[in-house]
Amino acid sequence: MQSAERAGNGDTQVPGSATLVLERGKLLAVESTAPAAEVRSRVVGEAKVIAAKRPLAPRHWALVGFLAVLGPGLMVMLADTDAGSVVTAAQSGARWGYSLLPLEVGLIPVLYLVMELTVRLGIATGKGHARLVRDCFGGKWAFISVATLVLSTTGALVTELAGISGVAAMEGIPPLVSVPAAAVFLGLIVLSGSYRRVERIGVGLGLFELAFLVAALRAHPAVASLAKSFTSLGPVGHSGYLAIVAANVGAVVMPWMIFYQQAAVVDKGLTPKDLHVARADTAIGAVITQVVMIAVLVATAAAVYAHRGSHGTMQLRNVQSISAALVPSLGVSAGRLAFALGITGAALVAAIVVSLAAAWAFAEASGARGSLNQRARQAPVFYGAYYASLAIAAVLALAWGHAVQLSIAVEIGNSLLLPIVLGFLLAIAWKALPAPYRLSRARSAITVVVVVAVLVLNFVMVFQGGGL
Repeated sequence: MQSAERAGNGDTQVPGSATLVLERGKLLAVESTAPAAEVRSRVVGEAKVIAAKRPLAPRHWALVGFLAVLGPGLMVMLADTDAGSVVTAAQSGARWGYSLLPLEVGLIPVLYLVMELTVRLGIATGKGHARLVRDCFGGKWAFISVATLVLSTTGALVTELAGISGVAAMEGIPPLVSVPAAAVFLGLIVLSGSYRRVERIGVGLGLFELAFLVAALRAHPAVASLAKSFTSLGPVGHSGYLAIVAANVGAVVMPWMIFYQQAAVVDKGLTPKDLHVARADTAIGAVITQVVMIAVLVATAAAVYAHRGSHGTMQLRNVQSISAALVPSLGVSAGRLAFALGITGAALVAAIVVSLAAAWAFAEASGARGSLNQRARQAPVFYGAYYASLAIAAVLALAWGHAVQLSIAVEIGNSLLLPIVLGFLLAIAWKALPAPYRLSRARSAITVVVVVAVLVLNFVMVFQGGGL
């Protein structure tokens, strides 16, 4: 049996001396000396094998390639909606109703604009943020950059563990059990020896934040009130309102996000041909994280503000108070479950991202190897920094008795550290990006304006004492 092939089909054997004429997996003709019934039986069987082995259509390959690149942007954005951000959104809805909805929507392009720059740098240079700071400005500035990050990540990680502890406390589990358990769980995740496995786990945990959407829908917000918020200004003359505006802006870009995403696209092995999909990944993540923030705001506005109507009468400063506020509209079980799932998912994915950001940055700045695709013995500095950050944060989370004050302190600290991180980001973009990836004059001007606006509002939050 011989097979005449066209368009790359494989050899096909049938009884006797026969020739199959195939084109793109389709049988055009059969010439054989074997009995017709036997040939027919074998041809049918071989045709099934050919169909099973037929390559995917181009559109299917495109989808597979798209899904393979997705991840770093989605994960870092899900981490952006961490426990502190949820409290900020809840307080916004409880005190000011739906008036901050336009701001939450408007922050989507702001978030994308900043984070797309990290993707561009990581893919174009193949280096993480701390490594680029060291290469462009020297070891001293790299140390300063990483030192600011360590301060930011330590505080953020403590608040995430405190958020998990708050959820566990609602079920009667003491912090002495929940905090170490969470730290051990986070420590085990990175032992898989694969960046992609860690990413899948993180994104899976982060998707629990979608429980907030259920809470928003079950709160039955007034559609007319939602629409009205886009046609009228909020009480911009009220200092408390300006403070909460600044707090929402301050919660949209964290210093550790920049370090994480740039290192993640490098560790995942993305190349310039993946840039357009990586940008889409970042855009999708920016939309999802702000949709979650909007859901929290809407749920608390419908459950609290709509029934109280007076500014500043409801303070939702922690997980327990948010859950209790939703009980009248969602019911005891639904209110507790929605926020337990949402907060736990948000805190866990944020803790993974924050810890990895610190570990990658420390390894890059010291010139050591650092990758989730390596075992601990191959990258001791990287894994040592990861586990050290978890251990320190767990001790501080158990020792600190004022979660509210800690959250505010962390937000203020991020606001003070963000100018350094964003300053390095812009400076590196202008200095290190190869010609095909450099920012245009218009894009540079827009980015500078956005960064300055974010920094100004961050400092407003600082001077207002945290905005919550």
